[in-house]
Amino acid sequence: MTKRTSAKYKIDRRMGENIWGRAKSPVNKREYGPGQHGQRRKNKLSDFGTQLRAKQKLKGYYGDLTEKQFRKIYGEAERVRGDTGEMLIGLLERRLDAVVYRAKLVPTIFAARQFVNHGHVNVNGQRVNIASYRVKEGDVIEVREKSKQLAIVIEALASAERDIPDYLEVDTNKKIIKFVRTPGLGDVPYPVKMEPNLIVEYYAKN
Repeated sequence: MTKRTSAKYKIDRRMGENIWGRAKSPVNKREYGPGQHGQRRKNKLSDFGTQLRAKQKLKGYYGDLTEKQFRKIYGEAERVRGDTGEMLIGLLERRLDAVVYRAKLVPTIFAARQFVNHGHVNVNGQRVNIASYRVKEGDVIEVREKSKQLAIVIEALASAERDIPDYLEVDTNKKIIKFVRTPGLGDVPYPVKMEPNLIVEYYAKN
């Protein structure tokens, strides 16, 4: 098992939830956390603990973002007029690695980050290898020609594990994605409940 895969499964067990909805998640077999103390009885979380957990879960879902990365995105969401929690979700879903993952071109968000970093993707005809690159409505994302027959892409598209949301238009034959619109919380097919409102409360107090 690679370090990346191990870390991914550790996030699931730490949260006690199968946050990506994967059949291979260890949470499907054991719901307790990792490590020698993982089976201890869980105490009821305080308000702070509940808010912190909501933040950790959302950070983990998008590839275990660092606190610096996540705080920067939250700051941008906070500066935009409207519901900060909704804006936060929209900004996270506009990350290029999130779009590639959501379009089922790869099996996991971690694979999506690596796929982009290795230069397999064009945005509007230009090669982009920055996973955090923010797409705009109307942008066209395409797997580069030499990468379209990679086994990871073919296997991911054939998987029935996830559905493609309607804010993306995906041509699975040509491996082309159009980012139609920025989604809100209710549009994103999270396998578990995400609570960005608790994250807003967390940052308001800390």
